[in-house]
Amino acid sequence: MTNPIAHRQLHGLKLLLALVLSLPLLVQAAEPLPSWNDGPSKKNIIEFVQAVTDQSSKDFVKPEHRIAVFDNDGTLWSEQPMYFELLFALEEVKRTAPQHPEWKTTQPFQAVLENDHKALAASGLDGMLKIFGATHTGMTTEAFDDYAKTWLSQARHPKTGKPYTEMIFQPMLEMLDYLRSQNFKTYIVSGGDTGFMRAFAEKVYGIPPEQVIGTTFVTSFEYKDGKASILRTPKLAHNDDGPGKPVSIDAVIGRRPILAFGNSDGDLQMLQWTAAGPGKRFMGLVHHTDAKREWAYDRQSQFGRLDKALDEANKRGWTVVDMAAEWRRIYPFDAFTTGQVQ
Repeated sequence: MTNPIAHRQLHGLKLLLALVLSLPLLVQAAEPLPSWNDGPSKKNIIEFVQAVTDQSSKDFVKPEHRIAVFDNDGTLWSEQPMYFELLFALEEVKRTAPQHPEWKTTQPFQAVLENDHKALAASGLDGMLKIFGATHTGMTTEAFDDYAKTWLSQARHPKTGKPYTEMIFQPMLEMLDYLRSQNFKTYIVSGGDTGFMRAFAEKVYGIPPEQVIGTTFVTSFEYKDGKASILRTPKLAHNDDGPGKPVSIDAVIGRRPILAFGNSDGDLQMLQWTAAGPGKRFMGLVHHTDAKREWAYDRQSQFGRLDKALDEANKRGWTVVDMAAEWRRIYPFDAFTTGQVQ
């Protein structure tokens, strides 16, 4: 006959053992931002979120006003040796070149086909717009989405050999999740093409297409042979960089963010617009300081230059994340480290 007291004691010991074994997992699950070292940036983020979500706090913000905006290139994923979307465009030029024999003698396409980086750089913004117009337009939105998804599924980063969608920053993924757990609505506001980012943002970042704001081309509705489609035309509608960012935030979101994160001078006006609002605000910059695990660059970089925005951040006391010192790991595929605290 089973002793009921002994049975209860054994059951209690099993429960206690299960609790002890699960404590590390419970602690890890409860701790926000586990890939961030304890330091000023993690402290600032958590203190800000706690202040604006605590109903007893003077800084409390209603959930519908908890808008957070993030740049993409260099903020949520890497941007070296050049913007990933630009790499996509250059490869699309080469892929479709047989259909355009005139490109062999027409700049900037000739420079792309001949890998003439000097001539390509000399073509400037006008040249880039021609390349993006040739590779991003003249097709339906569905067709472009397919092209982008196909490239993203096949292309590999030249340094790491990883898919570009794995070159994302684990600490920033954790921040997005943390904010959403506290009833923030997270948006991407980037100079990248809206359609290109929508091809991966929901799967990679958990940010749905209606919360992705970027550079756009003029589109038109087309109804042909009983089929309705949206056609992407070569005319630029909005350049979502620099001062274009707060303009699009105002137009699309209709609320001023209380939190903004970027990494370059192209994000300065977005951070200024966020800072200019009433109440408690958070402005952050990812500072690429880790030459070993990622890249180290700022004021002189051709891509993601951080100069004026860094001066403004230091002047105004915005949060500047020292990647080398404050991130325990960079990418999801990295092992945890203690960072390179300086």
